[in-house]
Amino acid sequence: MSAVNLIDRLEGVRQTGQGRWIARCPAHEDRSPSLSIRELDDGRVLIHDFAGCDPGDVLSAIGLELADLFPKPLAHSEKSTRPNHWHAAREALRTLHRESLIVAIAAENIAAGNALDAADRRLVIAAAGKIRATAEVCR
Repeated sequence: MSAVNLIDRLEGVRQTGQGRWIARCPAHEDRSPSLSIRELDDGRVLIHDFAGCDPGDVLSAIGLELADLFPKPLAHSEKSTRPNHWHAAREALRTLHRESLIVAIAAENIAAGNALDAADRRLVIAAAGKIRATAEVCR
């Protein structure tokens, strides 16, 4: 549920900032706003009545439940199709680490005056290609 669904059911609503409102509490005779509403970036909605009303009573007065303040969990099929950004980032770092080691070893050999043979040159060229490809994917 978004905060909009909640504030549409309240009276005397006034926005006080980005994702923040105050309103008259529906659980008691409220002449001036005492109910604070805040919507978090993750979709949760927080409420607090400065007059002391219980959040459950506030929500019950407008036909809602505490569970309505939280985003609905994704179904199993939705979770499995969602990209795992942490996994992709970890794999990119592993690739960069592995391929940069090949380039570093080749650079040390060249600095020491040792020429790279054809097989080593192919490894360095392949490593450079993988580093470029990983950098492109991460943009």
